[in-house]
Amino acid sequence: MRNPDTDRRRRRLVAGMAGAAAVGLSGASRLARGETIEQPFVNGKRTMVAFPEKRPLIVLTTRPPQLETPFEIFNEGLLTPNDAFFVRYHNAAIPTSVDGDAHVIKIGGGAAGKPYQLTVADLRAQFSSIEYVAVNQCSGNSRAFFSPRVTGGQLGNGAMGNARWVGIPLRDVLARAEPKNSARQVTFDGLDEGVLGGGDFVKSLDMNHAMDGEVMIGFQMNGEALPMLNGFPVRLIVPGYYGTYWVKHLSSIEIIDSVYEGFWMKPAYRVPDNECACIEPGTTPAATRPIGRFTVRSFITSVRDGARLHAGQPTTVRGIAFDGGQGIRDVAFSTDGGKTWRDTTLGSDELGRYSFREFTFSFTPQAGSYDLRTRAWSRSGASQPMQASWQPAGYMRNVVESVKVTAA
Repeated sequence: MRNPDTDRRRRRLVAGMAGAAAVGLSGASRLARGETIEQPFVNGKRTMVAFPEKRPLIVLTTRPPQLETPFEIFNEGLLTPNDAFFVRYHNAAIPTSVDGDAHVIKIGGGAAGKPYQLTVADLRAQFSSIEYVAVNQCSGNSRAFFSPRVTGGQLGNGAMGNARWVGIPLRDVLARAEPKNSARQVTFDGLDEGVLGGGDFVKSLDMNHAMDGEVMIGFQMNGEALPMLNGFPVRLIVPGYYGTYWVKHLSSIEIIDSVYEGFWMKPAYRVPDNECACIEPGTTPAATRPIGRFTVRSFITSVRDGARLHAGQPTTVRGIAFDGGQGIRDVAFSTDGGKTWRDTTLGSDELGRYSFREFTFSFTPQAGSYDLRTRAWSRSGASQPMQASWQPAGYMRNVVESVKVTAA
C-alpha cells in the first residue's frame, strides 16, 4: 500500500509524458493499447489505455487528456477507486512534475486585506482538516446521448466518480487574508496553462459560497494523495457542483470586488437561464447563467443494456443515485418502460448527502423483453424527466435511463 506521507512530496508523470508535455498515447502505458470498446452511441468506438497511476480507462482525447471510467466500475462499490477515476483537462500544457510539500498557493486579490502565500506543507500544518464523501461529475457527462447531437467531447456515462475527500475548508484560508467588505467573488487558478482557445483555466465562486465551510482545498482522495492527473497536490473540492469548478493543481486564489467574466465563466460553461436549463433544438436562449449544482441522476449498474436474464429466476438489480446535495429521498423502478412503478430498497445514507446512494430491486422475469428504468427524487422533490431536455452545450443530462433486457 502507498504511504500518503511519501506520495505527497513529489509526483511526476512518466518520462515519455514529461518529454512530450502533452500526455499523448506515446507517453502512456500500453497495457491495453490494442483493446477497444464500443460505447452505446454513434461513433462510440474508443481505445482503452492505462495512463500513469491509472488502470485502463476509456480515452476520448490525449491532448489534453480526457479519460472516462468504464461504467462497470460503478457496480463495484460506492467509492470510485483513484486509479479508475475519470480525468478531464481543457489545456494541453499540464504539469508533469510537482513537489507536493513545497508547492505554493498564493492568496490575494484586490479585495484581500492581507495577501499571503503558503506551501502545501504549511496548509496541512497550520489548519484543521475536514472530510466528506462527494461525487465529482463532468458538466458534459453523457453528452454523446443528446439528440440532436451537440458539439464537445462525446462522453458516455463514465465522466463521474465518488470519493472520500480530505482537505482544509476554503473559508479558513480566505479568512486569514482578511477579505474586505467589498469582496464579491473568489477566483481559482491551477498549474495547467492555456496556450490556445480559451486561455488559462480560471473559475470563480460567489463569496458566500466560497465561505460556506464545505468548499475545501483537498489534498487527499480515498485515503491517499491525489493522483497527478486528478490535481496533485491540491485541488478545489466543491460538493454538489459540476467538476468545472473543481480546479486542479490549485496555485492561485484571488478575492475580488467584482463578478469575474473570464472565458471559462463567460461565455463557457453557461446554461439557459430557465427552470429546466434547456431550450428547443435550433433556438437560442434568451439569457444564460453559469452552470451550478448537479441535477438528479440514477443509473442501473449491475445489468447492461442488451443483457440476457434467466426466465423464471429471481433477479436482483443494483444501482446508484445522487443529486446536488439535498440527498436522495426515493428511487422507483419500472420493468415495463415506465408504465408502472414500484419502490426500490434504498441503501444507507451514511456516506452523506453528496455521495452516491445505492438502491436495489428484485423481480422474476418470465420469457420476453423488459425495459428497466429507475427514477430518483431528492429530498427537495426534484426528479428526472421521462424525456431528455436539450441544450446546445450538452450539459446537465438527467433523463430517466432505459436498460433493455431479454429473459429466456
